[in-house]
Amino acid sequence: MPFTELVDELFQRPSGDGVTLALVVQHRGAVTVERYGVQPENIFQPAIEITAQSTLTSWSMAKSITHAAVGILVGDGLLDVEAPAPVPEWVGTPKAEITTLQLLEMRSGLRFVEDYVDDEISHCIEMLFGNSGPSHADYAAALPLDHEPGTVYNYSSGTTNIIARIIGDIVSGGPGGDPQLRRAATESFLRERLFGPVEMYSAVPKFDDAGDFVGSSYVFATAGDFATFGELYRHDGVAGSGERILPVGWVQQAGVPVSHDAENGCDYGRHWWMWPEIPGSLVCHGHEGQYIVVVPDRDLVVVHLGKTDASVAPQLRERLRAIIEAA
Repeated sequence: MPFTELVDELFQRPSGDGVTLALVVQHRGAVTVERYGVQPENIFQPAIEITAQSTLTSWSMAKSITHAAVGILVGDGLLDVEAPAPVPEWVGTPKAEITTLQLLEMRSGLRFVEDYVDDEISHCIEMLFGNSGPSHADYAAALPLDHEPGTVYNYSSGTTNIIARIIGDIVSGGPGGDPQLRRAATESFLRERLFGPVEMYSAVPKFDDAGDFVGSSYVFATAGDFATFGELYRHDGVAGSGERILPVGWVQQAGVPVSHDAENGCDYGRHWWMWPEIPGSLVCHGHEGQYIVVVPDRDLVVVHLGKTDASVAPQLRERLRAIIEAA
């Protein structure tokens, strides 16, 4: 099927298959497709026409942005991911053996139920929307250790928020402290060391009440700026200006499959996914069909933003695979 027809079909799919709000395809850094849809009306707001200036939520694509922030600190010599994670409340407990690398690989051994529907059993819903306290990381770090660190894969937004608190501790001068000062320090770090140099000027990170970046879920940006983030990884951590943002090898390490997720059929590395149907791919995943697909050997970055139920996510991925093949 011709490329333009594949794009048309993506935007015209039946409502039961989901809604596409933005699609950006970049080949060798040049935009070949940039198209926007309409966010349907709901009980809170009327229908909204999405444009190139619209900022949309990342959901879990933010986890890969967190990976980049960790990489910057590693390059600065401020964080050793193979050492025990610097989590104060774990000192003197079996959790003290958990490394930051195991957190990045989602193999901490900590209990966490990543469910987006059933609030009766979901640690994720309780952490983000419930009465879990001001600090998402405090909540996640206090959960029981169910497995020996490094032995069992368990996808967990709580794990990412523990990493985000570690970032906050490093850039703000230590654990705890005034939430506003922690937030200001982390926001400054993200803007000066990542968003600014990469030219993701629309990016807006969100913070919990303890002043820590909600690195699991919340970066708002335009589709074009999410594509710009993808380009950073397509270029092995080097920004368009030629400035190296991430240390040599950091991107390559992200794309080494460590686990396989039986639920979605994808491989997992270090806060990045890999699609087996697209060899060499690096992919950011977000709830409801948010994707940044980076295919370095094809010089491609594809961004999809919208609202697609998990039950039909495989069909969306197949549509995006077809677009990538045609591109």
